[in-house]
Amino acid sequence: MAKSDNERNRKPNNRKGNFKKGTPPKGSFAEKANQYAAQKKKTKSSSNSNPDLIRLNKYVANAGICSRREADVYIAAGSVTVNGKTVTEMGYKVKKSDDVRFDGRRLNPEKKEYVLLNKPKNFITTTRDEKGRRTVMELVSSASNNRLYPVGRLDRNTTGLLLFTNDGDMAKKLTHPKHGVRKIYHVHLEKNVSIADLRNIREGLELEDGKVEVDEVDYVTGASKKEIGIEIHSGRNRIVRRIFEHLGYEVSRLDRVVFAGLTKKDLPRGHWRFLTEQEVINLGMIK
Repeated sequence: MAKSDNERNRKPNNRKGNFKKGTPPKGSFAEKANQYAAQKKKTKSSSNSNPDLIRLNKYVANAGICSRREADVYIAAGSVTVNGKTVTEMGYKVKKSDDVRFDGRRLNPEKKEYVLLNKPKNFITTTRDEKGRRTVMELVSSASNNRLYPVGRLDRNTTGLLLFTNDGDMAKKLTHPKHGVRKIYHVHLEKNVSIADLRNIREGLELEDGKVEVDEVDYVTGASKKEIGIEIHSGRNRIVRRIFEHLGYEVSRLDRVVFAGLTKKDLPRGHWRFLTEQEVINLGMIK
């Protein structure tokens, strides 16, 4: 039987379950197709995302070697191996359990963190105090979920820069005398310091536990002769206070203004901040 013109021009009705498996469900076709495509993309992305994997450049950066951008350069140069094989592929991902080495040295995947505090008075530099006194850990408790430790110490009444980190190797380097880490203190005394005593300090003083040498000492520019700037690398206990007490002076205030090249700029007393990427690199370059 011949079909009428209306029957020949009529479009087939595909709305009664004629979609193949995986096609958009019933409804506005354009709307459903878009939803389907978005869902498919999301599912694919989720399936490729593994929380146990980390990009190799991030792994190297977290180990404190360098920045991520610099890590890409080292990776491309063949300086990094994964489980004994050199990897030069950008975007390569590794597991935390993988043996990742930089120039033959195995890396620790734990993210290293570095927090700089401008310590106020009346806080003890310890992780715990049996007498219940306030410790510096209270001041940086919100900085990280990782357990951080102070690098060196400042007396209870000494203010200024104190670094915290979970990088044990870095902490050892910054506190070992052989590395000569630069520390500068602003000392306030109860009376003027004589030029003769400044000369004695420069030449080195013999204290009860041996001779102590300073790198530099002088009056603070624009201040009275009661204020002294002293640069020293010794890590001996209370060494700055003991230097001046040995000469008959009483220290009324002591503030560490520079530590390993780090300064108090834009860091109010009692506040902390994370080190910048460049600052961490600079610390790593200390011989």
